[in-house]
Amino acid sequence: MWAVYVAEAEKYDKGLVESWKGDMEGMLIFAGLFSPGLVAFLIESYKKLSPDSGDTTVLLLAQISNQLAAAANGTAFTILPQAPFTPPTSSLVCNILWFVSLGLSLTSALVATLVEQWAREFMHKADMRSAPIIRARVFSYLYYGLKRFEMHMLVEITPLLLHASLLFFFAGLVAFLIPVNTVITVITAILLSVVAALYLILTILPLNYIDCPYQTPLSGPLWRFARWLHPGSPPDPGHSIATGQTEIMAEAVFRKAVSDDEERSSRDRKALIWTMKSLSDDNELEPFIDAIPDVLFGQNARRSIVYTDHIQALIDDPQVRLLDRIRTLYKSCDTGLLTSEASSRRRISSSSNMGGGKSGNSQ
Repeated sequence: MWAVYVAEAEKYDKGLVESWKGDMEGMLIFAGLFSPGLVAFLIESYKKLSPDSGDTTVLLLAQISNQLAAAANGTAFTILPQAPFTPPTSSLVCNILWFVSLGLSLTSALVATLVEQWAREFMHKADMRSAPIIRARVFSYLYYGLKRFEMHMLVEITPLLLHASLLFFFAGLVAFLIPVNTVITVITAILLSVVAALYLILTILPLNYIDCPYQTPLSGPLWRFARWLHPGSPPDPGHSIATGQTEIMAEAVFRKAVSDDEERSSRDRKALIWTMKSLSDDNELEPFIDAIPDVLFGQNARRSIVYTDHIQALIDDPQVRLLDRIRTLYKSCDTGLLTSEASSRRRISSSSNMGGGKSGNSQ
């Protein structure tokens, strides 16, 4: 019993950890490419926060020239006090945004490195013991520790730091272009506004359509916050059975996918039809045909009405023609290409399903 739990838990945890490591490695690569480019912009922009030595030199030369001219004319020359340097507002805003962007980018890289380290440590601790019951308890203890300290949430939020860094960079880019050219600034601002609007749409879509493949790092936290505020809101929210906490989006997806409703039945039917269309070889088709009686009757030998409809759909579909495929499979037993054992097994499977198909048609 515990060995089965260990096998399932190990498979789940390894998949979870590998997905985390993949996400973090992608973040590290992006941050490594983004940060040097941002530094190049900063090197150019921060110079505007202090007086330009070239401008100071020009001012001094102008004063010397005026002083020499005044001396030649015999007139008095008064040196006007130099106004204190004040950096342009656009330069201040630009540099603030870009330095914040650089800090967020480096922070995201640091957190990504830590998450990779924590993930490796998690799997190492889980594999330190060989006895199934001990490993099972270690797996359980460590996993619910992840749930307790919201590591899933941390992994979801970490990419948000990098996305926020990009947002600050783009905003700083607009501020940087303001004194350069108004037309370029407006065009850039419009394009970035469109990108921001698309990002917002991608963030909100999964909150209303749980099967939506598009989401951002904000989607998960917003999902949990919305379910915490409105525990009865769709789509079919709930709580984690194991911990009593508000479920994460992945748990909601799994529960919605297996919920007993008409949508699931329609998806099952489409999946079976697609499977039959994909099975072009008899060796691939045989396991599918062999499993039909188990699907129809199960262990209690009672016909499943739902799967009867699905099998009937396979029979009626002109692109599938299940009975014709079964008859063709049956005829392949006489080609002499199979061993006697394989031919006998295929013949029994095909003949039993041809009978079941006819029975299903008669009903």
